[in-house]
Amino acid sequence: MTQGIDKLNRFLFDKADIRGEIVQIKETWQAMLANHNYPKTLQHYLGEVVAASVLLSATLKFEGSMTIQASGDGAITLMVVECSNDFGLRAVAKYQDPFPDENNIKVLLGSGTLVITIEQAKNNERYQGIVALEGNSIAEFLEGYLLRSEQLATRIFLAADEQALGGLLLQKLPGKKDEDDNWDRITHLGSTIKADELLGLDATKILHRLYHEEDVRLFDSEEIYFRCSCSRKKVTKMLKSIGQQEAVEIIKEQGNISVDCEFCGKVYQFDEIDIIEVYSEQVQPSDKSIRH
Repeated sequence: MTQGIDKLNRFLFDKADIRGEIVQIKETWQAMLANHNYPKTLQHYLGEVVAASVLLSATLKFEGSMTIQASGDGAITLMVVECSNDFGLRAVAKYQDPFPDENNIKVLLGSGTLVITIEQAKNNERYQGIVALEGNSIAEFLEGYLLRSEQLATRIFLAADEQALGGLLLQKLPGKKDEDDNWDRITHLGSTIKADELLGLDATKILHRLYHEEDVRLFDSEEIYFRCSCSRKKVTKMLKSIGQQEAVEIIKEQGNISVDCEFCGKVYQFDEIDIIEVYSEQVQPSDKSIRH
């Protein structure tokens, strides 16, 4: 069993056609916050999206990734969380300054959208779904989406603070017609979970706290970690898109082009020689990356 702090645990109810997941994240969350100073409320909602992305990504059966992106014209203009099939995570958010004293996610997003994008690495296939902002929380938005798009009854419970993230997912198994009283009982018990329990107790203790009278099978934990997919190659592609003339103008004004990754803080620098190489089909730019 994985001994790391950040982990996902899957579990099954032996006498009910219901599965579950528990996610607990500390070190990875701290890595995500290291280069940012988000307002506390934004930090909370971004943390909920991070926890939810791991719970949903656990259903991926191929090499690829899931991205949850919330954008709007309110105080929160962008939240992006990317989770790979092996639970490599990165996240970033943008907001209007000054940030208002408001705690309603729908008000903070304004006229916004929540989009889930699933990408399969092997054949570059992409699936995208738009999540209706129906309900009063990130969890309720996603529950409604899963019911409509996947026809899967799901309950999600999320917790987040500046130190840690936690989440619990309960879901009827696909193709199974479980008794409604099982679903009602198990989800009712799940709804009694408290934020401090999700953040502070391990999966074994959470399941005992909620379901000590149920037959629950807990599987080995899977590690969650911080991973940014930025690269010099991707930045080079971006520079090509702006055009050589504009790149040369920036070099003349600033001496070099410096591109920061908003997710991890890594800096990619290009000087005049690098720019010549970027626009040459024969020569590839050398790696001159710098870490904060």
